[in-house]
Amino acid sequence: MQVLARNLAQRVSRSQVISRYAYSTQRVKDIGQPTPASHPHLMAEGEVTPGIRIEEYIGRRKKLAELLPQNSLAIVSSAPMKMMTDVVPYTFRQEADYLYLTGCQQPGGVAVLSSEHGLCMFMPESTPNDIAWQGEVAGVDAASKVFKAEQAYSISKLPEILSDMIRSSSKVFHNDQTASQKYTNLDEFKKSASLGKVKSLSSFTHELRLIKSPAELKLMRESASIACQGLLKTMLHSKGYPDEGILAAKVEYECRIRGAQRMAFNPVVGGGSNASVIHYSRNDQRIKDGDLVLLDMGCELHGYVSDLTRTWPPCGKFSSLQEELYDLILETNKESIKLCKPGTTIRQLNTYSTDMLCDGLMKMGILKNRRLYGQLNPTSIGHYLGMDVHDSSSVGYDRPLVPGSVITIEPGVYIPSSFNCPERYNIAVFKLFMQQLHARDCGYVDPFQGIGIRIEDEVLITETGHEVLTGSMPKEIKHIETLLNNHGHENAAQSFASFSS
Repeated sequence: MQVLARNLAQRVSRSQVISRYAYSTQRVKDIGQPTPASHPHLMAEGEVTPGIRIEEYIGRRKKLAELLPQNSLAIVSSAPMKMMTDVVPYTFRQEADYLYLTGCQQPGGVAVLSSEHGLCMFMPESTPNDIAWQGEVAGVDAASKVFKAEQAYSISKLPEILSDMIRSSSKVFHNDQTASQKYTNLDEFKKSASLGKVKSLSSFTHELRLIKSPAELKLMRESASIACQGLLKTMLHSKGYPDEGILAAKVEYECRIRGAQRMAFNPVVGGGSNASVIHYSRNDQRIKDGDLVLLDMGCELHGYVSDLTRTWPPCGKFSSLQEELYDLILETNKESIKLCKPGTTIRQLNTYSTDMLCDGLMKMGILKNRRLYGQLNPTSIGHYLGMDVHDSSSVGYDRPLVPGSVITIEPGVYIPSSFNCPERYNIAVFKLFMQQLHARDCGYVDPFQGIGIRIEDEVLITETGHEVLTGSMPKEIKHIETLLNNHGHENAAQSFASFSS
């Protein structure tokens, strides 16, 4: 009887637990991307994509329609699927304008916008075989109910319906960089193009994307925070694992486990002379003791990217020569950030930073002629940032910065191994080399040739000045060395907290 009673009690207990934590058996419709119903942990009711509500998407479309000339049409195609092999696709990333206007994260669609028709979406059609292999996708029903298109049709009806729309329009705007043959092969489109009626849409959409909404800025702050945490973890990891490939894998892992969907670009992890290659991407070398490593990375969170660079010695100690050059880049970074405010232009920031770097490199003896500066840094001080790494690329660098725009500030110097430093400075290098050799400092001192240093931050322009979105990531030499030489998890966390406060 006691055994029977105990078994009964256990069954009752289990049933209580099950009833308490059981989920509804009502089937949630899968549309091929997260929804509040399928991903309640990720999205709130009313959001089309995480953090962005349907009202914001509708507002974006309304603003674009108001910018377009009267009786004109805007055509935006989704990004195509790109194949690695005949049956293996690359990871899909949506075209930024299509995502910005519709919220649809999937391939195969074409969106058309006009004042007369509102948003018209042509959606892909799936067969049972497609669904079996690739899963559900958003179709006509989702276009109307989720993305709130005024008109929605299957993609097979595009030739007939879109041809009529183009025929009755005085101008057609489209994304010429991501144009789809689904509409460019239409006779009516070709006719309009031959008559000069087809123009680029990016001048309009990039204007809209330049100024971020509060919801967008929240996502950009979160993306920047993830990047800072991922890069800090990777910096600490570098002392025990000074290898470009391992650090590239580590920074991606740390970003992905914090919620990022992907990296914003293939991380640049350049050790030693590889750091002097601006967009180095091989990431396949061991980092020599005493060398610096330059790590340029960013992650993407729900359509918004971050972009951040730090340079440090994995061994835990800058040499005197490295420190001298690093200090110049750091001061240029900090002074350039101070100038970030409404009304300033990226061009002005670039001129200021170029003058500051030129003066410093001349004093250090690295440059003997200012005209050679382009050999050491052919890049701009920064660029716009948002849904793409080089966001709103059709907006020029002479445009005064406005509140709500986000830019990067990334001074750097990249000295090729073949660069000819003046003879008089080579003597100073030898003296430094001998001093460090006797002092048994970390590694040995190399000449400046082959060194690459970049310090990059994200900067939001505000009404009163600026906000550094990546300000929590250490960049002072004393902070970096403290972290690398005191890298136990508890101590590192305490040090990081003190730098961030």
